[in-house]
Amino acid sequence: MIERSRELDAADPIAKYRDRFVLPEGVIYLDGNSLGALPKATPAAMQRAVEQEWGEGLIRSWNDAGWFEMGSRVGAKIAPLIGAEPQEVIATDSVSINIFKLIAAALAMRPGRKAILSEPGNFPTDIYMIEGLVRQGLAEQRLARRDQLFHALDDDVALLMLTHAHYKTGELFDMARLSEAAHEAGALVLWDLSHSTGALPVDLNAVDADFATGCGYKYLCGGPGAPAFAFVAERHHRHLSQPLTGWFGHARPFAFIDEYEAAAGIEKLQCGTSPILGLTALEVGVEVIAEIGVGRLHAKSRALSEFFLECLNAQGITLECVSPAHSAERGSQLSFRHSEAYAICQALIARGVIGDFRDPDILRLGFAPAYLRFEDIARAASHLCEVLEKREWESDAFRQRATVT
Repeated sequence: MIERSRELDAADPIAKYRDRFVLPEGVIYLDGNSLGALPKATPAAMQRAVEQEWGEGLIRSWNDAGWFEMGSRVGAKIAPLIGAEPQEVIATDSVSINIFKLIAAALAMRPGRKAILSEPGNFPTDIYMIEGLVRQGLAEQRLARRDQLFHALDDDVALLMLTHAHYKTGELFDMARLSEAAHEAGALVLWDLSHSTGALPVDLNAVDADFATGCGYKYLCGGPGAPAFAFVAERHHRHLSQPLTGWFGHARPFAFIDEYEAAAGIEKLQCGTSPILGLTALEVGVEVIAEIGVGRLHAKSRALSEFFLECLNAQGITLECVSPAHSAERGSQLSFRHSEAYAICQALIARGVIGDFRDPDILRLGFAPAYLRFEDIARAASHLCEVLEKREWESDAFRQRATVT
């Protein structure tokens, strides 16, 4: 399959963008859905921000370098990637904090309703944020399986909160149908786009979404702990309130008055001072992904995952795939169930193929289309097949290495 992979790479319209990223020699990186690779332009941007803007400009850079507007500026660059208007998105805080703020905002907009509906097995932080509000007596948690969500929407539900692409299996929700059903029930909708943004087409305004959030360190390649983003449909800006009323969300933060006065637009979702260095790195990643284009990224993502399965089949390897069979119904990943998934993952890492493990038995391989080659996919599949055929995790050498690490 190596020859076939090289043919596919030669025909790949976005192959040239691989050279825009730092990729260690001898490593096949299949964990970009957890932490994106480093764009080559990021170190220079960070150096400029540290040495010139901070070192020389000092506090003047809040104005001269545009630091104060940076959350709005980066948010506006993310907006086209998720089908939003520039004034509807802001880069701020983390996904966890944004979820807390947006759940609280939804509860305030739906007085008399306290139920937050989600699914069991959603990404833990999403559910943990509900639990935090439950402990304060402000919300009720309601979890329903995917096939029961429509039936669970009733007059008690204030907010339907779901992750577009499931972190473990990659299974996609039908955003349009569920948003419509929630609205028919009088509820609002919050979408977690952490495993979608930068790899999958998302059109929040087309599906009439109310709220959304997503992280900046996966497909947007903003670096570890990069700021997240939050979306609020413009029709809600006037009535939007959030509980973390920090000074950066104030209408006149430099008036330094005792009374809180919320900013008029999406800026009211800000809380504390913007993390300028984090936003600097995120902006570089967002610009590269936007230049490539979500449409081309999604097309390649589907092709990469389909080719990986083709390579496994060609070598006679059968694994239980828990991701949807059709690439249009899954995120930019493939997840396999195996009783020795953790050991297999470690054996692959020892060979230079970095994927990840999700408890209790899932081997998850991510396909970040901006910088992966089809040849990487063919070689990774070959490594996986060899690990399985040799049951490499059972060898004395592997056990000794695992003990040391």
